[in-house]
Amino acid sequence: MCKDNHKPLIAIVDNNTLAAIGLKQILQNVMPIMEIRTFYSLTELKDHHPDRFFHYFVSTSVVLSDRQFFLERRQKTIVLTLSRTNQLSDFHCIPVNVSEEQLVKSLLVLEQYGHAHGKNLPPMPSILKKKILSDREIEVLSLIVRGCINKEIADKLNIGLTTVISHRKNIMEKLGVKSVSALTIYAVMHGYVDIDKI
Repeated sequence: MCKDNHKPLIAIVDNNTLAAIGLKQILQNVMPIMEIRTFYSLTELKDHHPDRFFHYFVSTSVVLSDRQFFLERRQKTIVLTLSRTNQLSDFHCIPVNVSEEQLVKSLLVLEQYGHAHGKNLPPMPSILKKKILSDREIEVLSLIVRGCINKEIADKLNIGLTTVISHRKNIMEKLGVKSVSALTIYAVMHGYVDIDKI
């Protein structure tokens, strides 16, 4: 736990800087109440008091470089893999060679099942709990993240296609997002859609 702002800390340990930065951005969207720090190596993480971190997202090569360190912190460790291997069966693993939507879904599943109903997490800041979207926009949002196209949404809600497009544009503007993945994160985190329905 960071003393200066009391946000729980998450560490990303990966010598692929681009991958670490990308994951940091996704995690900040999935878990806005967490502070994400990136490290190039396990040595660098160890220099920053590793036990104060809530979770470690680590590349396979980092885990294999000091397996014992991570076995002792198994509950905190999430391994970023290209596939599930027998060497890593002791850990929570997330495959990273998948589409953005699949990766986001894996992270959301991890968050939802690992911390159901916010268990062991600090409360969401009130600004993040505030209702931003209208009821109709929430209906449209839930259908978007379930994979419906604009025409299907119009048919299901008995509204015009241009109205759906207008709602979709308003939703993205209000939330400040540009992708369906980001909409999915928002919808799941606010309880508008069950992770199992996407």
